[in-house]
Amino acid sequence: MNTVAARYTSLIDPEALRGLMNRGESPCVLLDASFDLADPGAGERAYLDAHLPGALHVHLDRDLCGAKTGRNGRHPLPDRAVFAATVGRLGVAPATQVVVYDRQGAMFAARLWWMLRWLGHASVAVLDGGFAAWQAAGGAVESGAVDGAASAQPAYPIAAEETPLTRTVDAATLQSRIGKVALVDARAPERFRGDVEPLDPQAGHIPGARNRFFKDNLGADGRFKPADELRAEFVALLGARPSTEIVHQCGSGVTACHNLLAMAVAGLDGAALYPGSWSEWSSDPTRPVARG
Repeated sequence: MNTVAARYTSLIDPEALRGLMNRGESPCVLLDASFDLADPGAGERAYLDAHLPGALHVHLDRDLCGAKTGRNGRHPLPDRAVFAATVGRLGVAPATQVVVYDRQGAMFAARLWWMLRWLGHASVAVLDGGFAAWQAAGGAVESGAVDGAASAQPAYPIAAEETPLTRTVDAATLQSRIGKVALVDARAPERFRGDVEPLDPQAGHIPGARNRFFKDNLGADGRFKPADELRAEFVALLGARPSTEIVHQCGSGVTACHNLLAMAVAGLDGAALYPGSWSEWSSDPTRPVARG
């Protein structure tokens, strides 16, 4: 695990976070990304009921998504400048250590982790085990909203280009490269196969995709598996292919970030994200679909 001097850039455990908060040696911003796809207000309600001291809530639909057109997926990325303003409002500056968490096995925290790196902010880590692990470790909690106005910063200074660690691929590019890249789908196996499709226009998957259910990155305790175990599992799925030839997707560009985080933990950083994912792909009936 990274030292305080080196910053935390992938995962942080509750004990290390508590030490970081107690020392107060450098700015640290805590962000609660709890959300529920079936009930968009549930995460915010859970946050108001109890959250880590000083944490601000970040809402998937309001803060981590752009405008939906019906053809760009259920959770399209916002404009980078808009997100940079949001990040500044949350009190994040280039020197800030950010720690993100949720109550859903890092399902939404990983999206926020990836998006902060997308702006060029490297010092962001996911609380391993999330809110439950924090409570189990005896961490303090508080209730009610936190006023972040006093700690707000100017819009985050965006990196000129997407970094090599946060590349994105659009639908047209992906379609032209089917068979040339290793495409990893983070959805549950039954959705990947096309047995069911509760959310999107049609069932199935993008031809050539391989299934890596994001929950397989976690152990029985809800924390990420050890780095060597994750690495072995991804190598078994993808072979020795370099990360630069790997593209991650899911239903709407959210849980794909969980696989990206797991690969980063495993020392396999550098794969790309297809943000529109299956919800965008399946909205166009001319695009090819596979089942099984």
